[in-house]
Amino acid sequence: MIPVAGFAGAQVAVLGLGRSGLATARALAAGGATALCWDDGEAARGRAEAEGLTLRDLSRENAWEGVAALIVSPGIPHLYPAPHPVIAAAYRAGIPVDNDIGLFFRSLGLADWAAYDSAPRVIAVTGSNGKSTTAALIHHVLTALGRESQLAGNIGRGVLDIDPPGDGGVVVLELSSYQTELARALTPDVAVFTNLSPDHLDRHGGKGGYFAAKRRLFAEGGPDRAVVGVDEIEGAFLADQLSEGPGDDRVIRISSAQKLDRTGWSVFARKGFLAEYRRGRQVASVDLRGCVGLPGAHNHQNACAAFAACRALGLSPKALGEALESFKGLPHRSQRVGERNGVVFVNDSKATNTDSAAQALRAFGRIRWIVGGQVKEGGLGALAPDLGAVIKAYVIGRSAEETALSLGDLPSEVCVTMAAAVARAAAEAEPGDTVLLAPAAASFDQYDNFERRGEDFIAQVDKLAAP
Repeated sequence: MIPVAGFAGAQVAVLGLGRSGLATARALAAGGATALCWDDGEAARGRAEAEGLTLRDLSRENAWEGVAALIVSPGIPHLYPAPHPVIAAAYRAGIPVDNDIGLFFRSLGLADWAAYDSAPRVIAVTGSNGKSTTAALIHHVLTALGRESQLAGNIGRGVLDIDPPGDGGVVVLELSSYQTELARALTPDVAVFTNLSPDHLDRHGGKGGYFAAKRRLFAEGGPDRAVVGVDEIEGAFLADQLSEGPGDDRVIRISSAQKLDRTGWSVFARKGFLAEYRRGRQVASVDLRGCVGLPGAHNHQNACAAFAACRALGLSPKALGEALESFKGLPHRSQRVGERNGVVFVNDSKATNTDSAAQALRAFGRIRWIVGGQVKEGGLGALAPDLGAVIKAYVIGRSAEETALSLGDLPSEVCVTMAAAVARAAAEAEPGDTVLLAPAAASFDQYDNFERRGEDFIAQVDKLAAP
């Protein structure tokens, strides 16, 4: 646990009692503060009370008497489309509003760091797509190379729930726009921006607000090194804003779409090879084609980001290349779950929209595509340019017939259930085919979440291998 600093003897309100909220309350108590906890859900309040935490109804008129700050869980709106009533009341009362990320950065440094040979470092990863894989990949590489590493934030443990890092330890954080937008302290040693595509626009008042939330990690965080994906204009703008000129190697530009050899430090992937350039000269190369946990250009961009972040810590290119090969991928994200008679089965249940599904469809040849579920506004039309490798679609979900019709001339079969889709795809697949679950839709018509959907896919594939 990271005890929260700066609030000893004070009362601090905590709104939202999920994983991060409960960890925040415990960390405040460890730092000598009194946490006053509230959640709109009765069940969440009951769990907190059973743990011995103090409840205070923050919706009451006199709730803010003696309160030093309000700490908000990331899922609770604080600005757009409208702030939660409790947060709006805090604004009116002049109570500072923060989140667990802000508390983490203000509390991380410990007095005994002075005795360490190497101070702990923090790598923070944000962006639209790939940030979970990139953060997990950095953590994997560090662990594989014998470095102390902890994975936290939007993945792994809550940031205040981790252990204080030891001598030379690294904390790898995945940070969402919800987390970066509100945090009052943002001071990573290395900050990573993967890419930007429209998402959460209602929470940020549009794409500009969404990008501004991501940009805070760099503009206000002041990292020693910034790793920036420049394949979108927002990333190119951010890299330019952070750099003092072409030779400034505090910014490491990354790409999976272009050669980067004109700036101080860059890492890019082309045709399955990662290349590192410094001051116009190639200094390292890694063959990514053998990295089975990183298929496709989008994962090659993730590899570039992780490689660059670890190079910023001084790790050698050869060691990094070997560690990348042993990465198995994250569950439900281009996860290879089996092979049967020359047919590969890939679980990308996390592909809940057309952007992420398109990346998966570009990563494989000869695809038997399992698609469907709760299709989002706009339908699947945006995927038309990415269907060239699809041999046939096997459509699941309660609206499977309607979804199949929206695929036009693409050969398709209405299966409805995952069991039927996997069975039919496996029966028709030939050696060299990939049976790919990339639904391009939410899961809530049939499953509690995308994880349950992916687990069902894996279970059905396992049944194929059973005698």
